Amino acid sequence: KSAGEGSSGFSVRGGAVDQNLILLDEAPVYNASHLLGFFSTFNSDAIKDLTVFKGGMPAQYGGRLSSVVDIRMKDGNNQTLHGSGGIGLIASRLALEGPLVKGRGSFLVTGRRTYADVFLKLSPNETSRNSSLYFYDLNAKANYAFNDRNRLYFSGYLGRDALGLANTFGQYYGNKTATLRLNHLFSDRLFSNTSLIFSKYDYEIDIYSNDQNFSILSKIQDLNFKQDFEYTPSTTQTLRFGAQAIYHTITPGYVVAGETSAVNATADRTNYSLETAAYVSHEWQAAPRLNFTTGLRLSGFSLLGPGTYSTYDAAGTVLTATAYERGKFLKTYVRLEPRFAASYQLGEAASVKLGYARNVQNLHLLSNSSTSLPTDLYVPTTFNVKPETSDQVSAGYYRSLGKDRTYSLTVETYYKALNNQIDYRDGTQLRGNFDVEASLLYGIGRAYGVEFLLRKDVGRLTGWVGYTLSKTERQFTEINSGAWFNARQDRPNDLSVVAIYQLNKKWTFSGTFLASTGNAVTFPVGKYQVAGQIVSFYGLRNADRLPGYRRLDLGATYEKPHQEGHRFHHSWSFSIYNATGRENPYSIRFQADPNDATKTQAVQVALFRMIPSATYNFNF
Repeated sequence: KSAGEGSSGFSVRGGAVDQNLILLDEAPVYNASHLLGFFSTFNSDAIKDLTVFKGGMPAQYGGRLSSVVDIRMKDGNNQTLHGSGGIGLIASRLALEGPLVKGRGSFLVTGRRTYADVFLKLSPNETSRNSSLYFYDLNAKANYAFNDRNRLYFSGYLGRDALGLANTFGQYYGNKTATLRLNHLFSDRLFSNTSLIFSKYDYEIDIYSNDQNFSILSKIQDLNFKQDFEYTPSTTQTLRFGAQAIYHTITPGYVVAGETSAVNATADRTNYSLETAAYVSHEWQAAPRLNFTTGLRLSGFSLLGPGTYSTYDAAGTVLTATAYERGKFLKTYVRLEPRFAASYQLGEAASVKLGYARNVQNLHLLSNSSTSLPTDLYVPTTFNVKPETSDQVSAGYYRSLGKDRTYSLTVETYYKALNNQIDYRDGTQLRGNFDVEASLLYGIGRAYGVEFLLRKDVGRLTGWVGYTLSKTERQFTEINSGAWFNARQDRPNDLSVVAIYQLNKKWTFSGTFLASTGNAVTFPVGKYQVAGQIVSFYGLRNADRLPGYRRLDLGATYEKPHQEGHRFHHSWSFSIYNATGRENPYSIRFQADPNDATKTQAVQVALFRMIPSATYNFNF
């Protein structure tokens, strides 16, 4: 489920947006979208395959509670040079791939950029001419086989978003990743991957005014070493085992101010930590129709110096603050994470699956908005912030339907229990709050539901219908008098319909319809006056909802039949995002009625209305 209009994240089975591990060639990606969710971070020209685990994830994955999205980039063609690209109204792209050494090594390079900022320069409005709105990203990968037993891979990603308003405001954020991996074949049965991985996400907010020139900076950076082995003792068994260590550098946010600024600079409160894990996983075909996967992951997390950390009383008042030296191990947490999955084939057309997984998470995203933003804050597990944990059980039924197995039906149900979940005291402001732990509360959660998916993969008309009925709740002693309440990502109903129709060899049409319950939010229920100022009074936490989300996207592709002997061929793609023009809510703000100061107006903010686009595609 998308976390909502304009969101940079998504929710899986009641989890928060930060509870998903998104990997690009093994490197974590902390923000997976451009332009507030309108574009994906991942360029389809660079992607080879994508694997999603939302139930019992294998033991080699960890660090998040809800899901894993494992994305692998293309290796590149090691025989001949190929290229592809597209020129569109909103963005353009280009990809090249070919051999480094024919038959032994290859490369891939892709790039994208939007150019709304180019059109802004043509505006008669001076503010628009001096503003910026764009993103770019680059993917690159190369590999070389030294011999039949050793192959080296290097891949990288660079992406950046920019939003600037004349000389008053600027917001910039982006990801960088790099992966160096050596594959080694010891024998026909034993294989290893050795990986060095770099990942960084950062953002910068610049404010320009006569007396308040300042910037807010934040980043999260990882240096990661992984060693994985795969051993196949027989045709019915596979053993995977390995270990990893990640050095985290997290700067939740600090202010840099000019000498003449009325805003005070703040200290750099960077956190340092070491996350480690070792795992073993066993896949076993116990019988022709029965398969088991068992796994155990031992995870550790150590908070490191230097740093200053505080203790608090029940009201969040600082009791003590202690500064620690560089290199000190300040606090260490160790957790066991058992995993189990079983599947049984019910004849030729049906199967059932069961799964259980315990997961641990030591990086926490702080956001008190109704949707995830690129400028939300990450903090590590500390003395006060404990590791989040989840225990999930799931069961599924899968069946092929129709004489030629034209259709497939999937039904899955799940229950997830969560501990050490994070929320905030009433009135908490995260931005500019550099002692944020004083405002944090800790509680438990639960999520349960049933998912239905009907697919059609054969014929001119293909597509699917997916529906989820679910409930996601949290419980905190200090919130709503300790009663269970809706989590922000609780959306009981979620529907998606996708249809693709191939009219003939030239034309293909598509449509996507999305509908869901609105996110849970807290609205004011009254107001009062303090020292001449009007102050809103809010009701129970997350007892209200944004209006429901509805969106219809339409598309068409015209592809000229490929002429034999010609390497170059092309196509046209046409699309309409939000074809009905519905104003889906990004947020709702409350303001005084200009005609009656005693009354309050609710004003809905929408980001994306109808957006048509056309792209000329080519490849050679």
